[in-house]
Amino acid sequence: MNKSNVIDAIASKTGLSKKDADGALEAILDIITESLQKDEDIALTGFGTFKISHRSARDGINPATKEKIKIPAMKVPKFKAGKTLKDAVKK
Repeated sequence: MNKSNVIDAIASKTGLSKKDADGALEAILDIITESLQKDEDIALTGFGTFKISHRSARDGINPATKEKIKIPAMKVPKFKAGKTLKDAVKK
């Protein structure tokens, strides 16, 4: 399922126009992105939690040249599914 399929599904489930459904989806994605940029977790009870994980700097190896490289510290987004979502997918 891609973004336009999600917009179509939102529109059909809510009765919103596709334009309004697109606006709602964009607003949700913007809120999640902005919160993660501020290092804030987003917990959607039953669905899951979005959070930022901090990776330390480390040494790595370029597989093509076998040369050692430095991999910088970085923040990466993580998602942990909630119980309700896990149970729904198991069925």
